[in-house]
Amino acid sequence: MSLRLENITKCFGSFVANDNISLSVDTGKIHAILGENGAGKTTLMNIISGLYQPDAGQIYLQNQPVKITSPNTAIQLGIGMIHQHFMLVPQLTVTENIILGREKTLHLNLRQKQQEIAALSQSYGLEIDPSAKVENLPVGVQQRVEILKVLYRQAKILILDEPTAVLTPPEVESLIVVLRRLAVAGNTIIFISHKLEEVMNLCDTVTVLRRGKVIANTPTQGVTPQQLAELMVGREVALQVDKSPPSPGKVVLSVQGLHVADDRGVTAVRGVSFQVQAGEIFGIAGVDGNGQRELADAIAGLRRVQQGKITAENTIGYIPEDRQKMGLVLQFSIAQNLILKMFKNSPFCRHFLLQPAVIKNHAQTAMQEFDIRATGEEIQVSQLSGGNQQKVVLARELAGEPDLIVAMQPTRGLDVGATSAVHSRLLRERVGTARRGHRGAAIVYISTELEEVMAISDRIAVMYKGEFVGILDAQTTTVKEIGLLMAGGKINS
Repeated sequence: MSLRLENITKCFGSFVANDNISLSVDTGKIHAILGENGAGKTTLMNIISGLYQPDAGQIYLQNQPVKITSPNTAIQLGIGMIHQHFMLVPQLTVTENIILGREKTLHLNLRQKQQEIAALSQSYGLEIDPSAKVENLPVGVQQRVEILKVLYRQAKILILDEPTAVLTPPEVESLIVVLRRLAVAGNTIIFISHKLEEVMNLCDTVTVLRRGKVIANTPTQGVTPQQLAELMVGREVALQVDKSPPSPGKVVLSVQGLHVADDRGVTAVRGVSFQVQAGEIFGIAGVDGNGQRELADAIAGLRRVQQGKITAENTIGYIPEDRQKMGLVLQFSIAQNLILKMFKNSPFCRHFLLQPAVIKNHAQTAMQEFDIRATGEEIQVSQLSGGNQQKVVLARELAGEPDLIVAMQPTRGLDVGATSAVHSRLLRERVGTARRGHRGAAIVYISTELEEVMAISDRIAVMYKGEFVGILDAQTTTVKEIGLLMAGGKINS
């Protein structure tokens, strides 16, 4: 089924989220939508899937004008959306999740439905056990359930929003095989991503959005990842991490036999031991939810240790996973957020009174140094883009030139430009500054973005079910090796 958008415009108050957007996708093709955060990708997909109505413009299916007034209308028209955060009920089986809300009968023949879904899954090469409970399935298999759910509803256009964000490399490879098979079978696929290599590898055509407008509609064969990155951000971007060889110094962080519980009291980190030296970036790779957050919190002193020992230098900079919930006070200004850790200290406070001129000066210097883009230091951080919010966190946490930096998902949700800025700043801290006598910081860098961890780290630990299942040299290891460990496999030595 072909899809064409003509001059789609959507405003929220005075903010124009989609500005006169036109694009077309042919039947059986895989079409990428690329863009920075806030470029208008999600708004556009919500219009196609019936969650929003456009203020102007027209949508065509098979060259016929359509009005998509609700998600139900979208499903009836053959449009299915697979969200980044899965919409599954963990306690139900695969079959129950797939038929949920579709069957209007009192007498449900579950066995017959299971057979139908088994046949559907085999016809698309989506191997799955229809009677398995969703909570017992790996993330990659849960995603197959989501795809089967829209296929069961006879969707011909499939929209996938950041579909590889929570997958291991082998799961990504199998998803790519599935999507190609679906396209060959005549389905039309819209693939939203910020991973340029994936787009180049999988998609036939690509639309680049910038600030709500279409910047380019092009076949992927005609462009390079570098050109796509520059179209997205409107300037030159360094896609490669340019780092010097490590020159490690003294041990700054030592962790021995560490056990840490999660918020429910269940042990999430099990017997982890490692050391990190000054001037070294120690990467931790793994699929989300394998104990990384609990480990980072424990090192930063925010979570109680059940067992084991952490020995760390006095000064720690912590870049938490969620900048909005843990990193910033959203209703505070940029200037206030920059002094959260030291507002009681001189020169920011004298005789129990805050010093506005000093605080303002400090903020202006930090905004310049970290390229925080805002009209002034008194702006609330809630009004900043994700990338600029992250730069405020970085500016505050790196202000005292800490000996140890714990960076938890520091580029999550950031576009290529902001990601490049975060990486170059952390690499500067690794080398050290003249003020510190060129003594580099020890950095623990935790991310689910495997290519990123490999590019920036000197050594990489792989975390699986709360344990370190391997510590590898970043120079010599491969994506395949780390991907295998991330999925709980073993490397044959």
